[in-house]
Amino acid sequence: MEQLLQQLESWRKEIDAYNVPGAEGAEQFRITYLGTKGLVKNLMGEMKNVPADRKREFGQILNEFKQFTEAKYNSLKEAGENGQSAAGVDIDLTLPGNVIPVGSRHPISMMRNRIVSIFQRLGFSVAEGPEIEDDWHNFTALNLPEHHPARDMQDTFYISTHPAWLLRTHTSNIQIREMEKGKLPLRIICPGRVYRNETISARSHCFFHQVEGLYIDENVSFADLKQTLYFFVQEMYGNDVKVRFRPSYFPFTEPSAEMDISCQLCKGAGCNVCKYTGWLEILGCGMVHPKVLEHCNIDPEKYTGFAFGMGVERPALLKYGINDIRLFSENDVRFLKQFRGVV
Repeated sequence: MEQLLQQLESWRKEIDAYNVPGAEGAEQFRITYLGTKGLVKNLMGEMKNVPADRKREFGQILNEFKQFTEAKYNSLKEAGENGQSAAGVDIDLTLPGNVIPVGSRHPISMMRNRIVSIFQRLGFSVAEGPEIEDDWHNFTALNLPEHHPARDMQDTFYISTHPAWLLRTHTSNIQIREMEKGKLPLRIICPGRVYRNETISARSHCFFHQVEGLYIDENVSFADLKQTLYFFVQEMYGNDVKVRFRPSYFPFTEPSAEMDISCQLCKGAGCNVCKYTGWLEILGCGMVHPKVLEHCNIDPEKYTGFAFGMGVERPALLKYGINDIRLFSENDVRFLKQFRGVV
């Protein structure tokens, strides 16, 4: 018993002299003295060998020793958090700091923000919606009933446990949700990520980003749509870019068109991105189909509207001179750091 008390005094001096700086030193102290296999735990186990008449006395001594050890640990821990040694000496603040690399915004984020900014200047507000959607908002309400052949062009990924749930194929689901609210007139843009079951190549990916627009009011015409898109293209690519509209088919618009611009990578000479035509399709558009308005309880005799939708990746390819869409999702720092300082 007396020998153990002498040993306790020796351990007190050892603990008092402990001065390993930093958080690692504090953690090592905890493991050595207060851990499950540490000194204090082992000493508590010696209580079974103490005579019954001295257990109270020895228990009080051990408790004081434990409190002393814990106080030392708390001091080490606090010193480590404050950047000091256990002796209370401040670190040298004149030493060079750790260099934090300056990052950059992703080119897709920059392009999305640029597109949104242009349309906001025309009075469009931003609306957002869910990426996991139901069949009604993604297909049926957009005049794409079940078994409609146009659904094949928008094959997507379905949730196996809920067959009616799917990853949205466009941000048109947001347009439906906004029209269902019945607050007219309506002028919105809908940015977001969408998914389609497509083969990955230099021009396409199984997921990409879209910005769609919708304007519903009385007496909205196709001329309004064309002038809106002319303004967008000139603001994005400059006044020299060439534009053409081609008749097309979309179940949710009638009449419908696809808008092409002269390829900004090859200047119309032809490249692998524009399939050597000199033109690149950047968006689809048209007048909102009356059935879509009816599905959202909007009177098609009173209201008309136009809608358009574009991918964000393809305009970014043209804007920044990139020839492979896969670069956007590979997270290669060598590629991304090129956009540091770009707006």
